[in-house]
Amino acid sequence: MKDFFTNKWLWIPIATWFIIQLFKLIRECLKNKKIDFKRILGAGGMPSAHTACISSLATSIGISEGFGTPIFALAAVFCFIVMYDAAGVRRAAGKQARVLNKIIENDGKEINVQEKLVEFLGHSPIEVLVGLIVGVLFGILFSHIWGL
Repeated sequence: MKDFFTNKWLWIPIATWFIIQLFKLIRECLKNKKIDFKRILGAGGMPSAHTACISSLATSIGISEGFGTPIFALAAVFCFIVMYDAAGVRRAAGKQARVLNKIIENDGKEINVQEKLVEFLGHSPIEVLVGLIVGVLFGILFSHIWGL
């Protein structure tokens, strides 16, 4: 169990994700003058926490194990898949949810739906790019702080 709690490669992406989500919560609070705790766990927004999380992991693995190793290649490919999903699949699902919600709102009498679909799922390409940059920077910073 000690290995789990001292695994720096696990805690770097967790710390990155937490900082990004906390930033989103604070920004949303300042913008709307109210605290929305859904933002701490919610998807979407600037920057992509999914991308930042996985890119900080790939960066820290590259720094500690080498950028020419199979484990870095695995992390990098996984990073690209997450980025594609964030900007592609989940963004498309969010757009579809928005259209379905408009249909429900306009014809609500004929459609019996208990709740609106979540529209804030994916990211714009710029949100993913900023997430990548922030993740790499956090990966470098935390790798230096934690001595990888």
